[in-house]
Amino acid sequence: MTDNPFLTVSDLPYHLPRFEDVAVEHYLPAFEAGMAEELAAVAAITAQDEEPTFANTVVALERAGTGVLARVSMAFYNKNTSDTDADHQAVETEIGPRLAEHRDRILLDAALFARVDALWRRREELGLDEQDDRLLERYHSEFVRGGAALDEEGKARLSRINAELAELSAKYNQQVLADINDAAVHVTDSSELDGLGEAAVKAAAAAASDRGLEGYLLTQSLFSNHPQLEQLSDRGLRERLWKASTSRGAENAATLLAMVRLRAEKARMLGFEHHADYIAADQTAGDAGIIAERLAGLAAASVRNARAEAAELQELVDAEDGGFPLEAWDWSYYAAKVRRAKYGFDADALRPYLELDRVLFDGVFAAAGREFGLTFTERDDLVGYHPDVRVFEVFDADGTALGLFLADFFTRDSKKGGAWMNPIVVQSELTGDRPVVVNNLNIVKPPAGEPALVTVDNVRTMFHEFGHALHGLFSACRYPKTSMTSTPRDFVEYPSQVNEMWILWPEVVAEYARHHVTGEAAPAELLEQWEASGSFGEGFSSTEYLAAAILDQAWHRLAPEDVPEAGDDAAAAVEAFERRALQDAGIAMEQIAPRYRSGYFAHIFAGGYSAGYYSYIWSEILDADTVEWFKEHGGLTRENGDHFREFLLSKGGSIDPMESYRRFRGRDAEIEPLLERRGLK
Repeated sequence: MTDNPFLTVSDLPYHLPRFEDVAVEHYLPAFEAGMAEELAAVAAITAQDEEPTFANTVVALERAGTGVLARVSMAFYNKNTSDTDADHQAVETEIGPRLAEHRDRILLDAALFARVDALWRRREELGLDEQDDRLLERYHSEFVRGGAALDEEGKARLSRINAELAELSAKYNQQVLADINDAAVHVTDSSELDGLGEAAVKAAAAAASDRGLEGYLLTQSLFSNHPQLEQLSDRGLRERLWKASTSRGAENAATLLAMVRLRAEKARMLGFEHHADYIAADQTAGDAGIIAERLAGLAAASVRNARAEAAELQELVDAEDGGFPLEAWDWSYYAAKVRRAKYGFDADALRPYLELDRVLFDGVFAAAGREFGLTFTERDDLVGYHPDVRVFEVFDADGTALGLFLADFFTRDSKKGGAWMNPIVVQSELTGDRPVVVNNLNIVKPPAGEPALVTVDNVRTMFHEFGHALHGLFSACRYPKTSMTSTPRDFVEYPSQVNEMWILWPEVVAEYARHHVTGEAAPAELLEQWEASGSFGEGFSSTEYLAAAILDQAWHRLAPEDVPEAGDDAAAAVEAFERRALQDAGIAMEQIAPRYRSGYFAHIFAGGYSAGYYSYIWSEILDADTVEWFKEHGGLTRENGDHFREFLLSKGGSIDPMESYRRFRGRDAEIEPLLERRGLK
């Protein structure tokens, strides 16, 4: 224990953990020490003779959560999603239920809740400012939603449910990673790879070599629709790749059915009709019925557009004497052809102009410099949790050190699919901590010595995830609980979506879209084609997203007794439910799979987005309206960036997020810009 790096605050800049000193055996003892430390602090609060005050109860409770447990939790869960192995997964399996039990010991502590509730009942008399009032509101809501008002029998049952859900979530998460790796498609005949660019072929060869295989390996992403389906001309290989992707998750069927049933039971215990209502009540949407109504309205228009797109693609298949009906594995390939015919845009032709570091420094970082005055210095002296991780120090416009940004861009077998932002150190005026954030992506790593050329989708993801990073880096909040991206799920995606605006902004793209060998700027015609083709395929993209969001809602609107029984074939029960849910919603299309099917829908079964996947389109309403504001006010300027930062990005969740939006925008958001953007009018 004496050499456990989590037991003391790191002496590195910004309290970056000493990752080079961390071994897997440090995590469990640190979790145990952290839980004991926090429980002791809570006991000290409830043992007081003094009447509850905001300082001796709420602030004291907030301080209790900033010690060892916070440090080890953020480090471990980032490591476990970014670079896991059997030993880390064993820690996850053991500690998940114990953390759930620990959390329940606090939230179900009657004496502690009595103090918080007493303050809540007389909050009007306390003279609290906005941030203090918000913190009290969040704690009171957390206790009530955590079961503090239940009787002892109810509390005991809730604790068992929470522990079991934690265990099931860890099991589900580990199976998702195993399935991604197992579903990689092995290719031995190089002719089958016709259509893939040279860099992609080399990456596939390197992936096969890494696993001791001859030939090539097409690794899977988390999405149903594999990105390389767009390029592969071999229809048989496309079918293999698509089926390998969408057949994942059978081993997770019984796990997810158990989770859905337990979530439904928990929601009912807490006074909600179903889990979707339980989640919505704490979001900006407020009501699951409103969410369902909005999704249904958007779905009808999306499917209409998707069917028109499918007809257009079938025309091309027939024109080429394909002799087959368009299937799901054909869509991306023929859509790319139609896009090239309509707009002249070939994404592969742009790829030599999209080199990773150039996109990062002259695109992502440069846009943040123009908008906010930020500068970035790479810190080779600071070590990340994996050799691929790069550490950057971020400086404000006046030269003040702001925080650290960690970039972990490349895919590996030990990393979860997808892309995300995590905090490593949470900004807080209470603790004096400044932010440390990490962006994780899954860009295919090139062979040694080769340039890292990225796709247009990779570029979008880099800008998107850095929007989350900015939300964290700009946080100027008093308390950790309401700091950085600690906002409702249906708000948190909004700032990241706004940051995608700069991808094709003329002065930004002119700098980062340059040939990786000659430095020559990408042809203006190619960039114009890229921009013009941006709205192409909205029917497909909206439909695959909405199908996943509707599927999420369908699972979580079930009562406990309505959850399908696993029986002898849980996978068949899950598949049947999916089919009915999508058909009932009018969004079932054979050629378009939901972006995630239930067995690998990690967002909702292992990632905190249960009944909340709708939040991307909900946030996009704010995003599209904000883009209009920037355009109306002159675009990429420091004045606009400073306004956005002051009234919204810096606030985190320290005030009501929709109030911060109104202060930024001057009014509530309007949906018209979103409908226009997605062709849903």
